Amino acid sequence: MASQGLSASSTRTTAESLLENPRFELMPFDSFDDEIEHLPDGATITITASPQLELEATIEAAERAAQEGYEVVPHVSARYVRGPDHLAEICERLKAVGIEDIFVPGGDREEPIGEFESAYDMLVALDDLDYEFEEIGITGYPEGHDFLSDETLAEAMDKKAPYATYIATQLCYDPEAVLEWIEEIRDRGVDLPIEVGIPGVMKYEKLLSISQKVGVGDSVKFLRKTSGIVGFIKQFIGSRGRYRPDELVDGLAPHADEYGIRGLHIYTFNQVPDSEEWRQSRLN
Repeated sequence: MASQGLSASSTRTTAESLLENPRFELMPFDSFDDEIEHLPDGATITITASPQLELEATIEAAERAAQEGYEVVPHVSARYVRGPDHLAEICERLKAVGIEDIFVPGGDREEPIGEFESAYDMLVALDDLDYEFEEIGITGYPEGHDFLSDETLAEAMDKKAPYATYIATQLCYDPEAVLEWIEEIRDRGVDLPIEVGIPGVMKYEKLLSISQKVGVGDSVKFLRKTSGIVGFIKQFIGSRGRYRPDELVDGLAPHADEYGIRGLHIYTFNQVPDSEEWRQSRLN
């Protein structure tokens, strides 16, 4: 594990550098256009793919945001893409508005809409196209996956890594879990830079509900452990009880350079104002 010898002031400075230019993840729902107005000009926005809205909503939101001057990273989920022709059409539309960074997850559809069963399948097809992106991201799971074994996840990452330029992780509340996972993938020879997924600011009740849906149960236990049972209950039921990722960011910051942590990926769940107010308070 990395040295714990940095001073408190050094930790704050490094945390601020991580928070200067994070990625803000939003969902392409009706509130999307209103939410991005609360972000700084030119902010980096990642846009998820929704099972309800399919990929078209993601691409349309990406086009609008790019035309407004934001740096946009659409999620091009493999199981939402019909095939090579559809993929080429998507690439053409994204390149036309200047998008040079895409994130390629498998997607949470039970059955693929087309021929791409996995992110790896689509990355191979993308590599065969004439469209090239400066950045291509793949997923990382510091606390594993509800339906896939650690061995399966490791094999998938090892196959995908040569096609990617970075890894963005599922949200996690425990900095030690993130660092241990990075050590594991480094030991396997995966040296891609990491965008660490952190939750934004929101009420504990909503955050825990979301966490359980996306399968980060160990992090839910961590939240309870760090605040204590009494403190946790107060935070959970209090009308002002909101989670803020200060301890998580401060726990990661001293190790960012050593572990190849390039930046933070903030899961806003379309509650941008609260998260941005918190971020600005850390910078000022």
